[in-house]
Amino acid sequence: TMLHSIATGNMLPAGVRTVCVDINPAVVTKLADRGSWQSIGLVTDVESFLRELALVIETGSHG
Repeated sequence: TMLHSIATGNMLPAGVRTVCVDINPAVVTKLADRGSWQSIGLVTDVESFLRELALVIETGSHG
């Protein structure tokens, strides 16, 4: 949820990089607006993202 994403960004040390994946652009925007500069936002369907991530991890290729 949006609150979990924001809370995670607020609790982690500044050096920890995170990725926020959500289909709702408001979630990604809100996380960026709260100053979570270490977070990269990606607006997409989480299922598609996880499938692509798993494929890249399995095959070791990215592109």
